[in-house]
Parts: sequence; C-alpha cells; structure tokens
Amino acid sequence: MTTSLEGFSATTSLVVNTGFERMLTEKFDVKIGRFERLGLQLFSVANCFVTFGHVSGRSGGSGRSITEMEASFSDSLPLSDEFLVISDLSAHSLLAEHRHVMGDPFIRFYVSYPIYGQDAKLVGCIRLLDYQTRELTENQHLLLADFATIIERELALGVIYQNQIELVKQNRNLKRESLIDPLLGTWNKVAIARSLKIEMERCVKAQKPLSLLFVYPDQIDDLRAVYGAASSDQLLIRTVSRIRSCIRPFDALGRFGSDQLLIVLPGASHLVVMAVTERIRLAIMTHPEMIENVETAMTICAGVVSTDTYPDADPEMLISLAEKALLSARSAGNNTVVQAMPGQPDLII
Repeated sequence: MTTSLEGFSATTSLVVNTGFERMLTEKFDVKIGRFERLGLQLFSVANCFVTFGHVSGRSGGSGRSITEMEASFSDSLPLSDEFLVISDLSAHSLLAEHRHVMGDPFIRFYVSYPIYGQDAKLVGCIRLLDYQTRELTENQHLLLADFATIIERELALGVIYQNQIELVKQNRNLKRESLIDPLLGTWNKVAIARSLKIEMERCVKAQKPLSLLFVYPDQIDDLRAVYGAASSDQLLIRTVSRIRSCIRPFDALGRFGSDQLLIVLPGASHLVVMAVTERIRLAIMTHPEMIENVETAMTICAGVVSTDTYPDADPEMLISLAEKALLSARSAGNNTVVQAMPGQPDLII
C-alpha cells in the first residue's frame, strides 16, 4: 500500500489503450454498474468506480452533477499498478490543488486498487472516493483484494466469451466461403444442390410448385477460344449480374458446371418460370457486352423444368430433366429455351 502518485500532474490528460474497448458494451457496462453498487455497500464510501481509463459520461448526468465531477476526478488520475490510499487529499503534495479537492465536490478520501488481465498486465482500477478523511482498515484491504479478484475473473470470462463469438463468426464465414463460387459470388454446385433439396421440401409441405432453370451463354466457348479465359470469366460475371436483376431475392442462383448456371425458383409454376426465363433471355440479348473493346451480341440457351408438370420428381430427377432440356435447346441453336414436358414434344421458343 502506498500514498504516492509519482510523476502525476493535476493537469495530466489520460490516454489509455487497455485492450478492453471491445468488451465495454452496454451489456458489460451493466455488469460494471453492479460491481460499483456492490463496492459502495462493502466500503461505505460516497462513490466506487471500476475504471478501465474513462468513466466520465457513464452516468448520463451533466458535467456539473456530483457523480460527473467524481468521474472527472477519477479520469484525471492515471491507471496505476500500485495500491494507493490517500486518507486526506487536501494534505497531499500533488492533489491538494486539484479543482475537485479545492472546490466542489471537495473530495477528501481516495483509494485505487489495480485490476489485471489474463496476461498479468494492468487493465483498470477500482477507485473509492469519499468526502471525509478516513483510513482503510486491514479487513477492508483484504476485502478490496477479493473484490478485485472477482472482477478479474469476470473479465477473463468476458474475454473467453468474446473469443468464442469471434470463433463462431469465423467458422460461419469459412463455411459460407466453402459454399460460394469464388469467381461469380453465387452458390457453388454443392450449395445450389442443397438449396434445391431444402426448397423442394418446403414447397411440398406448402403444396406449392418449384421450378429449375439452367442457363448457358451461347458465345462463351468462342470467346474463350479467341480472347482467353479471362474474357470468358468476365462474360460469366456479367451474365450473373443480368440474371440477378431478373429474379427474386430469395431465388437461389448457383454455378452448376463450368459455364452452366442453375436457378431455383420456389413457388414458381411452369408458366411463371417460362416468363422469368424470357425476361432473362431478353435482358441478355438486348444488352451487348464490350469484350476487348469490341461490342459483342450475347444470347443464352436455357432448359426449364417444374414440379407442377413432374409432381413425383426428386431433386436429382429435376436436375437431370433440366439438363436434358438445356441440351435440347443448345442442339436447336442459339437463343433457344426448352421446357421439359412429360409425354409432349419439347417446347421451343
């Protein structure tokens, strides 16, 4: 225990980076408030602060309120790894002229006890303030040490909790990244197939149809042969952008093959999916792309299938039917859409 404040100036501006900023959330402030109320009862003082460098403004009162003046006094003192007890501030060589000692609220008694983090580094202090000169008893000294230990354990638990939250976030991000096509930002083949299965189950329960739509850019092979993979990749990216503008936010879009895009449209009948397909076809056809400074007309072929025409189909069968419809469309020529229809000739647009 010491009564010194070596190197302290009453005009010191405190700047502390404790590493606990991320923990000082509203929820954590509530816990600190509980500790401070407990400190008031344990030590019978005018105020108790658990500070990590700054407590002003925490009470929500004006700068002229008693609590805010006490907080201002606390903030003007540096965090210290010493156990400090000053029985009479008015007689202290450094703090006697402090404005909150000489004037309102006339603070007289001050105690500071260090709080350490898991790395044994100083992170904060418990501070006791009173308006009467007094001594800290040996029992209160022991009680203060126990009080600090409880707070340190709470901090350790808080750090563990924050680390767990960060780990969960990282795992979620990694899991999401494993399901995203890195070039297009769409779902990859595994993810879009899983999305189809989930949406089919939902649509069956809700007694709603579901449709699949395969899209293939007609010019992509020729562009790859002439301009290289980079240009064909850019074409796929732009095609995805056009498609996104034509479908609903909850429709799933994924890269199913090297150049094939699969769209899952929950709730869409065979009539609705044909309307959506036509919208996509026109959006791409009416917007030529600039490739290597050359304006290039773009078209697509598409294969379509719906559960209202194949009510007994499972996800694998739907994908197979849509792929066959796409192959029929590509065989028929560029800018063609084929819808799979049981027992009927393929519908060609």
